[in-house]
Amino acid sequence: MVTFSHADLGTAESTWMAAGLSAAPELPLDSGELAALGFVVLAAHPDDETLGAGGLAASLRGLGASVEVLLCTAGEGSHPDSTTHTPERLAAARLEEFAAALTELGLDGRWRFLGLPDRGLGLHADVIADAIRQAADGVAGTPSEPRDVVVVAPYRADGHADHDALGAVAADVAAEGGHGLLEYPIWYWHWAGPDDSDWREWTRFHLEPSAREAKARAMAAHATQVLPLSTAPGDEALLSEGFLRHFARGFEMFAWTAPRKPGEPSHRSGEATEIFDRVHQRTEDPWNYGSSWYEQRKRALTLAALPEATYAAGLEIGCSIGTLTADLAPRCRSLLAVDASGVAVERARQRLAGANHVTVEQAVLPSAWPAGSFDLMVVSEVGYYLARDELAGLWDRVEAAMQPGGALVLCHWRHPVTGWDLDGESVHALARERLGWRQAGMYRERDFLLEVLVAPAPAGTAPE
Repeated sequence: MVTFSHADLGTAESTWMAAGLSAAPELPLDSGELAALGFVVLAAHPDDETLGAGGLAASLRGLGASVEVLLCTAGEGSHPDSTTHTPERLAAARLEEFAAALTELGLDGRWRFLGLPDRGLGLHADVIADAIRQAADGVAGTPSEPRDVVVVAPYRADGHADHDALGAVAADVAAEGGHGLLEYPIWYWHWAGPDDSDWREWTRFHLEPSAREAKARAMAAHATQVLPLSTAPGDEALLSEGFLRHFARGFEMFAWTAPRKPGEPSHRSGEATEIFDRVHQRTEDPWNYGSSWYEQRKRALTLAALPEATYAAGLEIGCSIGTLTADLAPRCRSLLAVDASGVAVERARQRLAGANHVTVEQAVLPSAWPAGSFDLMVVSEVGYYLARDELAGLWDRVEAAMQPGGALVLCHWRHPVTGWDLDGESVHALARERLGWRQAGMYRERDFLLEVLVAPAPAGTAPE
């Protein structure tokens, strides 16, 4: 979780625009496609829907699309230090504001209030999931004229606990139902900056003047958030003028995952060669392995987490251009590194040309599993590029090929990966659940999770 305050100065809108935000690709849906979809718009608190997706919502209603809004909380915790407004009074005021704002967006009567507690959505995932499913059924059309459904929700790594919890549930329900997913950031624009890479994969939805005007009117309706409650301490405006500039753009930004048939993953490993060849063809170092302090530091921590000084046989799954491979090489008497991309493999081979005990091969795992057994396996920043069934197959292969007492090292980005079902936390949780191996160590920070699991030792061997 990110630590920040609404009173922080935050990242200026001019900084975001200078970074090239307005050059992001447009949402790949035209007016006709949007009109044919059903949308479920989620808000953790009154005003989220307007800040993050108000222009989209107004545009959809203008096109005649089917839209339903779910409001989770009344936002009664927005002014905890107020001496003039109790939480109950704030809740009543904010619900009135929400209704007025949705009227401005053309969504009068198209919403439902779940009545959940502010700052407590993480404890109500099941209630939220059921409500999303019910709303999705309501906008999905009829058996004779079905509509694909798109869930519009806060970004899963927005930094606010309620936003993150709601976004995570929305992503799970969307993946389960084969729905599209549009994730809108709010507080991300405040605490993050252009060096944070999440936004570089997002899409831009252009707002016509009528949609921008409707959004501005809706935002003004949330008076308890944009104006002081009174002159008393604790009643200051929650959303500053500088913060609101992020939402006065001529476009809105979304992380987009397209709808698909239920149970069908967004990508499968069979597509991996083509996908990652394109990634590596665009630039010599697509993830800035060589220059990024984040990448350098993460590799150092990964090496430090290895339980043993040396290993007889190592396997690195998803080696890319071989930067981590080069660091692992001195710790292994033999090391096999594999990647789905032939372009990446050629660059990794060039990097490791002097290391005769290192072999780099092109392979799409888990289907093309290498022969032999290993006492070290490293799965770094690759697990979420597999569908759930493929990931389960990977853990089956790992278990079969790992020597007793061998170490499985997992390291993954904790933020959502646009266009893929899983995130780093899910990858690690599924590994722990499937393997049941002893955890030798875990390190978690805002951006990544590093974990070491150790295979059971031979029978009769005392654990360390």
